[in-house]
Amino acid sequence: MCELLAMSANTPTDLCFSFTGLTRRGGQTGPHKDGWGVAFYEGKGVRAFHDADASASSRIAEVVQTHPIKSEVAICHIRQANVGAICLANTHPFMRELWGRYWVFAHNGQLSGFRSNPGFYEPVGTTDSEALFCDILNHLRSHCDRNTPTDDITDRLVRLSKAYASQGVFNLLLSNGDWLFTYCTTKMASITRRAPFGPARLKDADVTVDFESETTPNDIVSVIVTEPLTTDEKWDVYQPGEWRLWRKGEVIRSGVAKAGS
Repeated sequence: MCELLAMSANTPTDLCFSFTGLTRRGGQTGPHKDGWGVAFYEGKGVRAFHDADASASSRIAEVVQTHPIKSEVAICHIRQANVGAICLANTHPFMRELWGRYWVFAHNGQLSGFRSNPGFYEPVGTTDSEALFCDILNHLRSHCDRNTPTDDITDRLVRLSKAYASQGVFNLLLSNGDWLFTYCTTKMASITRRAPFGPARLKDADVTVDFESETTPNDIVSVIVTEPLTTDEKWDVYQPGEWRLWRKGEVIRSGVAKAGS
C-alpha cells in the first residue's frame, strides 16, 4: 500500500512541513520505499517532481523540502509497489491535460487486474492506479465538457469511485487546480488550520513549527493524508465511502457513498 498527502489552501502556502513528515515514511519510518512524487499547482501550471528511489534518502526530495514552494493545491504520493515495476513511469501523481487544465491524480490501494476502457487517454506505466486515472478522464471526456458544472462532475466522480471501490481498495486524490476531490475506502484523515494558529510537531521527524509565525489571520490551510502527520493536533478521520470536495482550504461538498445505495 502507499501513502497520500494533499493540501488545499486559500492562499499560497509553504508546504515544506507536511512534505518533510511524509517523506520520512518513504523508507525510514515506513515501508513505502518504491518511489515518490509531488505536484504543486501554481496558477494553471504544475511544478512536478518524481523519483523512483525512496523519498527518505532522495536528494530530489531534500531539495523540495528546503525550497519554499508556494501552492494553493498540492498532491504527494509515496509508493509501496504492489502492481507494476519500480520505475519512474509508475510513480504517482499522474498528470494529464483535459479542457485546458492539468489534472493530477494519486491513488492508494489495489484493484487487481483492472484495465481501463479504450479511449483517448492511455497509461504510460503498468500500474492499476494510472489505468484508473485514464479510465476516469476518458469517462469525463465522453460524458462532460468544459462547461459542465462542477457539481455534475463531482456526482460522476462519486459514482465512479464507488464502482471502483467495489472492486478493491480505492483511496483517491484528484485535482484540476481549481478544486480537490478526495475519496476514502480504508484510511484517510484531514485537518484544517485557521486562526488562531498554534505549534505542531511531526510524528515522523523531530520538527516543530509555529504556524502563527508562518501565516496571516486570514489563512486557511487543509491537509489530507492517509495517516495523521502530527502528534499534537486533532485530525478528522474519514469514514469508509466518504468523499469531500475542497476549494481554497474549505470543504464545499461532502457525502458518504454507502454500499448498495
